[in-house]
Amino acid sequence: MAQFQTCTEHTFIVSTTDRVCIIDFNSIYQGDAPWDISRPQKEFVRLEEAGEIVGSVLDVGCGTGENALFLSARGHEVWGIDFTSNAIKKARDKATERNLNVTFLTRNVLDLHALGRVLDTVIDSGLFHVFSDEERPLFVTSLASVLRRHGTYFMLCLSELEPGSYGPRYGPRRVTQAEIRNAFSSSWHINYIRQARIESRRLTEGTQAWLSSISKE
Repeated sequence: MAQFQTCTEHTFIVSTTDRVCIIDFNSIYQGDAPWDISRPQKEFVRLEEAGEIVGSVLDVGCGTGENALFLSARGHEVWGIDFTSNAIKKARDKATERNLNVTFLTRNVLDLHALGRVLDTVIDSGLFHVFSDEERPLFVTSLASVLRRHGTYFMLCLSELEPGSYGPRYGPRRVTQAEIRNAFSSSWHINYIRQARIESRRLTEGTQAWLSSISKE
């Protein structure tokens, strides 16, 4: 099982049964990250068009901000946070270029209470699947501190149906439906978990994923 730990401000240690990988996200964001497709993920476009994303929005692990910027252009008040300063700088530059008002901040997603905000919707494109078993409950608690009662968390994460292992060559940890249900078993309502795709630069067909809609009770 892969384990993710913060090593430095912008670095994760990723350990598996047969190797240890150090991933420096700040260095990755100096170029074009493989998951940074320069447009919003189609799954979030569909959610917004279907009216499922409502009110104010927080994008956790926002990267260079494409999902957040899309939602801002659709009229939402949007905040985007990421622990990687290079990603946030790129996101802020895009907001300026597109004349969009999005609050992008460098923050720890395990301490969302520090934002001092409560929002209607939270979106997550590829963040949940980087957490270790120990970090998952910390994130869920952190998430609850910024999501209003009956607000909804939309999570797009890599599925165990995607072939391959863990690490830089194969991508992050796979997540099962059972793991999602277990993580949100108390004080949350799972509206649905459905098959989806995460688009990437490297794979035109994307990778197999779960899209979850989870509301705070």
